[in-house]
Amino acid sequence: MGEVLPPIGVKVSEDIEYRAGFPNPFRARVRWKDPQTKRRVSRSEMLPTEDAAQAWLTRLRKAASRGIDPAAATMTLAEYGQVNWALAMRGLEAKTMDPYRAGWRLRVVPTLGHLPVIAVTNGLTDRAVYGWIADECSRSTVKNSLAALVRVMEQAVRDGLIDVNPARIVGWQHEYKRAEDELDDPRSLALRDWKALEQLADSLVERSADQFPGWGDVVKFEACTATRIGEVSGVRACDIDPKTWIWDLCRQTTPGPGGLIDKGTKGKRRRKVPLIPEIRPLVERRLAAVGHDPMARLFTGPRGGRITTAVLRDATHWDEVVVRLGYEYLRRHDLRHTGLTWMADAGVPLHVLRKIAGHGSLATTQRYLHPDLRSIELAGEALSAHLARTRTEVGPRVVPTEVVGRHLRVVR
Repeated sequence: MGEVLPPIGVKVSEDIEYRAGFPNPFRARVRWKDPQTKRRVSRSEMLPTEDAAQAWLTRLRKAASRGIDPAAATMTLAEYGQVNWALAMRGLEAKTMDPYRAGWRLRVVPTLGHLPVIAVTNGLTDRAVYGWIADECSRSTVKNSLAALVRVMEQAVRDGLIDVNPARIVGWQHEYKRAEDELDDPRSLALRDWKALEQLADSLVERSADQFPGWGDVVKFEACTATRIGEVSGVRACDIDPKTWIWDLCRQTTPGPGGLIDKGTKGKRRRKVPLIPEIRPLVERRLAAVGHDPMARLFTGPRGGRITTAVLRDATHWDEVVVRLGYEYLRRHDLRHTGLTWMADAGVPLHVLRKIAGHGSLATTQRYLHPDLRSIELAGEALSAHLARTRTEVGPRVVPTEVVGRHLRVVR
């Protein structure tokens, strides 16, 4: 990757210009003369308020007074990481560099790379990490991605761009402990019934800024097909057979180089998923909306963008809604647990449930076969009835002494 930019002390001139008609009408600009090339260089930013513009100028003025190149002070995280990669990763072994580079390219840059280095905060880093966890990235994948971000931001601290490394966050490992607990009893994370699912979907739509009904469609579709949010985002019109109402599930949408990409399903397992009558009307509406384009996405955001678990969370204020409804534990992936639990309670055979779920291990599917509450109640009633029968049989039982003779016949 490129060479590091040397810090240079320059005198900057600054101004703020109001431009009517723009969403962010205040243009803050700094200008300086490069001491090497003697050329006039400038950087500008469009901001919503005059205070925000003044704060932006103040940050650059301080950066210049501390000997920092204003160009570096306005770099995005992706640009800064590219320029300073070798310096930030110095001392690492080659075998460590590969996973760090992959984490930076596949997760950090698509999530935070567009932001200026000085705009990255602890909160943004925290949300990014939890988004990776929600996308089912492994513990080691998240660790390597976060480690790469920590090293780049540490270089920004040494360069004087920021005072504290915002990537040094703690507590994210606890989310994996919860995920391990889910493997033992995923049924505990399922919604109770269809009414609860409808209530959740309607509440999310109502809470969204534009009250976009597509958010509710995504939630219902994911729960009733027991699939992952990436698989719902990846479904195309040609994948649905409206005659048999079978979904040929063959792709998912996940973060990749430069943003979201479509690729094969988890484990590369193509599978068939039934579409139950409860969600067929919404599927018909979506098919009608995309017309005759077989490669059109069935589910998109209000502006046609691809849907991820983070997009659904932020657009619908998911965390706020589920707390209000009494489902503090509920995440987007728990909609998949809901569908598999309902199918298991409906008596879907284990081998069929495994194929629908796309599980590699039969043991994973068996965790959804734990008896539900009604089954436990019936077991208690059966035991009580058995004990009641034994209580009515008073006195000792007579053991028969006569041996019943066996009647044999010859078969020719």
